Formats: sequence, C-alpha cells, structure tokens
Amino acid sequence: MVKKRDSLDFDAVREIALSLPGVDESTTPRGMSLKVGGRLFACTAIHSSAEPSSLMVRVSLDERECLLATEPGTYYLTPHYVGYPAILVRLSRVSRDALRDLLESAAQQIGERKRKRKRKKTARTTRQR
Repeated sequence: MVKKRDSLDFDAVREIALSLPGVDESTTPRGMSLKVGGRLFACTAIHSSAEPSSLMVRVSLDERECLLATEPGTYYLTPHYVGYPAILVRLSRVSRDALRDLLESAAQQIGERKRKRKRKKTARTTRQR
C-alpha cells in the first residue's frame, strides 16, 4: 500500500526555510517572503495567474528547465513568471525533502550573488582610492 503524501502548507515552508543559515522572513498583507541578506528567494505566489497554495522560488533558468521537464505536475510557470528566474511550486505535490533541497539551493544562490556583488563593490572602492 502506497502512503499518501501529506500536503505541505506555508507553515511548513516557513519552518524549512528558517532552519537554513541566514534566512529571514518578511510578511506583507499579500503573504510571506523569505530572504537572505535582504534579498528575496521565495514567497507566496501572489500573482493572479498562479494557482492557490503555490510558492514562487528563485532558481536559475537551467534549473527551472530541468524541474519543468522532470516534474511538470509539481513545478510550473505562468506567462507572468516566464521573464523571471523563478519557478512556481504546487505545495500539494512537492515532498518535504524536495522542497528543502529547492529552498536550500535558492538561498545559497542568492547568498553567493550578494557576496560577489559585495566583492566587486569593495574592489571598485579600493581602486578608486
């Protein structure tokens, strides 16, 4: 007998994300957002084109294409999100482990981008002196 997967909700997303290093939560009247160093990496999908109980997660375009190709029932896009490095996640379909991996990867990518920008800014400042 196959055990039915428990649907995840935004409380589970919050719990997983806040267990990752450097992650902070922000809330707005439209939903929650998760950030690393003040930069958004995941939030409730608030655009009207997204399905209810969907999460938007920042991912590379390569990772997005892979996820869409391998698990189209779990991950999807709407025309609104096509131009952004992001993917929509159906919380009712994603496993806790897959969500943890996705959030961890997204948080790390945002953190790396922030560190690179900081190094470039420091290098520019040093050269200007």
